Amino acid sequence: MLIINRLNQIEAKTIICGAVHKANELGIPMCISVVDESGNLIAFERMDGGKVHSVTISQDKAFTAASARKGTHEFNQACIPVHENNLFGIHTALGGRMCIVGGGLPIVSNGKVVGGIGVSSGSPAQDLGCAQAGVDAFTHNYN
Repeated sequence: MLIINRLNQIEAKTIICGAVHKANELGIPMCISVVDESGNLIAFERMDGGKVHSVTISQDKAFTAASARKGTHEFNQACIPVHENNLFGIHTALGGRMCIVGGGLPIVSNGKVVGGIGVSSGSPAQDLGCAQAGVDAFTHNYN
């Protein structure tokens, strides 16, 4: 039997609040998705002005981060054709759901991935900063 640790709604909302706070500091309305350990959506917020296409992109970033158990920016670096661990083309996997653009991070509790966050509407660095703020809010409150 497997025992699975999963984010609950209160934790997911804490993660979103952390990301929203950072997005407000940056002055960029974001789309923020939080998924469970399997990459299934459990919470979402589209800030007023968040880009329409970022709804799906944020979900794909969160899916990738949780299911692959690494940040989407790490895939980006590994997809460079001259990289020795070349993963070029992985972004086409799973019907294009694997996202290699920065802004997706796994959420870890007690050494286990319990979910993921994906943020989209800014630059990859801005998205990553907001995602990190969401992770930090979770870590500060629950670890």
